[in-house]
Amino acid sequence: MNHHPSPKKPSWLKIRIPAGKKYVQVKEIVHQHKLFTICESGHCPNVADCWGRGTATFMILGDICTRSCKFCNVKTGRPLPVDPSEPLQLADSVRFMKLRHCVITSVDRDDLPDGGAQAWADTIRAVKEINPGTTMEALIPDFDGKEELIRMVVESGPEVISHNLETVRRLTPLARSRAQYDVSLQVIRIISASGITAKSGIMAGLGETEQEVTETMDDLLAAGCSVFTIGQYLQPTRKHLPVAEYVSPEKFDRYRELGLQKGFRFVESHPLVRSSFQAERHVGVKFKNS
Repeated sequence: MNHHPSPKKPSWLKIRIPAGKKYVQVKEIVHQHKLFTICESGHCPNVADCWGRGTATFMILGDICTRSCKFCNVKTGRPLPVDPSEPLQLADSVRFMKLRHCVITSVDRDDLPDGGAQAWADTIRAVKEINPGTTMEALIPDFDGKEELIRMVVESGPEVISHNLETVRRLTPLARSRAQYDVSLQVIRIISASGITAKSGIMAGLGETEQEVTETMDDLLAAGCSVFTIGQYLQPTRKHLPVAEYVSPEKFDRYRELGLQKGFRFVESHPLVRSSFQAERHVGVKFKNS
């Protein structure tokens, strides 16, 4: 892996310190109920913004991932057994937090025969049952592209299903430990064909070209993706991939315009965008051609 010094972090990546009553409330509930949120374990720059608005992204199936992608700060290793009380616990937490919209993601569980698909379906159903007014986005792993596992999540009925490509085709083997670009596109295709809003995102600043970002947009649109997110990659630790470039806010604006012109219904494109950024806006968005 090349270890060129990363460029200096620019001023537009400065983040305001978390504050406010709602933020503190959400933080207390998260810690009281021993919940894993990707907001914290992924060191998300928007935690103040989202928790302050009363939205949060939960991580199910533990906090230890079976994959070790070079961009991700989630712990990797041998996960603990699945906790059968988790679906109900999470559903209760959504109720305590009075969330209008919740995003659920998970670590990869390649150690489980179904990759955790049953636990996913149980969790979504429990959240819906206890919080009938709350909308939901499921940000799922690739389940190795197995249609029957993806369908288990689809059938539990979240409003949006998201699966991130993470980067352009050329950089996929460098950044992702097991996932493949075409398998991820297949996941998006299955979601979209089911009639549920399909969403995906990539990180900028890993060394991709504008041309490659454009090609990625085209690939996603062809697979039926209707919501696209793109934000700046930030290196979590020295062991992770270095930042190749800090992409300017102007270029992110261009990507947003381009994505909308090409036919995405929503494009979130900004240095601080993460895949669940303002996710409540993407609910009920159907693909243009459907």
